[in-house]
Amino acid sequence: MCRNIRPLFNFDPPATDEEIHAAALQFVRKISGSRKPSKINEIAFETAITEIAAASSTLLSSLQTNTPAKNREEEAAKAKARSQARFNRQ
Repeated sequence: MCRNIRPLFNFDPPATDEEIHAAALQFVRKISGSRKPSKINEIAFETAITEIAAASSTLLSSLQTNTPAKNREEEAAKAKARSQARFNRQ
């Protein structure tokens, strides 16, 4: 999985449209193998992003869980601590 795509389900507050769009953009970049499409592929690239974002939004609104929603700030702090532990080793 692409490292830049983060889980978006079961967070409080819920994922925003911008976060869903950013994840769709990263996904399309990953599978297409290009960061920016050529002029001839621009429409296909943008269409894919829009469709994947819509499908992702539908998925996120349809999913159910019994676990309590995770706090974004707490999860970010945990990720930062894991990163520090991983990269600050001697």
